[in-house]
Amino acid sequence: MRTMRILVTGGCGFIGSEIVKQLLAKGYHVVVADNLSKPESSIKQGYELIQVDLTDKEATEKAFRHIDICIHLAAKIGGIGYFHKYPATILSENNKMYSSVFEAAVKNKIKRMVYVSSSMVFESTARFPSKEEDIKAIPPPVSSYGFSKLVGEWYCHSFWDEYKLPYSICRPFNAYGINEFPGQEIGYAHVIPDLVKKILSGQHPLQLLGDGQQTRCFTHVSDVANGIITVALSPEAENEDFNVANPEEVKIVELAEKIWKICGREEEFAVEYTRGFTYDIKRRVPDTTKIQTLLGWKPQVNFETGLQEVVTWLKKELQK
Repeated sequence: MRTMRILVTGGCGFIGSEIVKQLLAKGYHVVVADNLSKPESSIKQGYELIQVDLTDKEATEKAFRHIDICIHLAAKIGGIGYFHKYPATILSENNKMYSSVFEAAVKNKIKRMVYVSSSMVFESTARFPSKEEDIKAIPPPVSSYGFSKLVGEWYCHSFWDEYKLPYSICRPFNAYGINEFPGQEIGYAHVIPDLVKKILSGQHPLQLLGDGQQTRCFTHVSDVANGIITVALSPEAENEDFNVANPEEVKIVELAEKIWKICGREEEFAVEYTRGFTYDIKRRVPDTTKIQTLLGWKPQVNFETGLQEVVTWLKKELQK
C-alpha cells in the first residue's frame, strides 16, 4: 500500500515546520512547497522540498501532482503592525495563492484541502466564546488580513459546491513557541516574541500597545500542529470547520508580567501604555467544544511551561 503523500504549503514557516516534523514522525511522505522568502525559513532533512511561487499556476499544478492531502498554510502574515503596513499586498497575494492552489487541487483530484484560516476571521464578533457557526452570523472582518483569511474559507465552500473538492478549515488562535523570532519593528512579529525581546533588552517601564486589557488565548505551536493534523486525518472532519486553540483567556498586561518574572527582571514591573493600532481587537476567545467533541482533541502544553521554553530559547538566539 502506497504511503500517503501530504503537501504542506508554507512548510518551512513557524507552524508549517512543526506540522512537517509531526507528520514525518508519523511516517507520512511529506512534500513541502515554500518560496523560502522569510529569513527564518529553514531547509531540514526528511521531506521533499519544492521551492515554488504559489501564485504561479503552472508551477503550483506540478507541485500538486500525486498528492493525497494538502495542508495550506502559505500566506502573507505578520504581527499587527504588518497588517497595517501591507493591506493591499496581503489581500492581493493571498487571493492569487488561493486561486492557484485550489485550482491545482481540483486538477490533480486530491482527497482533501485542509485550509489553515485564522482567529482573525472573528475580528468583528461580539459573541464570546466564539463558535464555528458564528461566522455566518457576525459582520465580516474589517482588516485586510482578517478578510483575506475569511475569503480563503469561502474558497473551500465554493470549490466544494462547484467541483466537490473535500475540505477542512482550521482556525488557530495565537500560536506561540520556539522558532518564532521578534520583528525589527514593534508589532511586526507576534506579541510574545515582541515582549520577550523588549524585556530582555532592559526596557523599563515596559511599553505596551493599547491599554493592556486586550485578551488573547495562546496555543502552543506543537498543539496547533497536532490539532491541524488531527483534522487533516479525520474522516469526521471532512467539510467541517474547527477552532484549534487553548481556550484559556489571558490579558496582555498579565502576559507581560508573567514574561517579566520568567525573564528574571529585578526591577518592579511597570508599564507605559502607547497608542495601539486601529485593528487591535479587544477580545478573542474561542469555543473549542466542537473539536473536542467530534475529534477528541484538546491542547496538551501548559501555558507557563510554554512561555518558559520560549524565553529560554530567545535568550540564546538574541545573544548570537
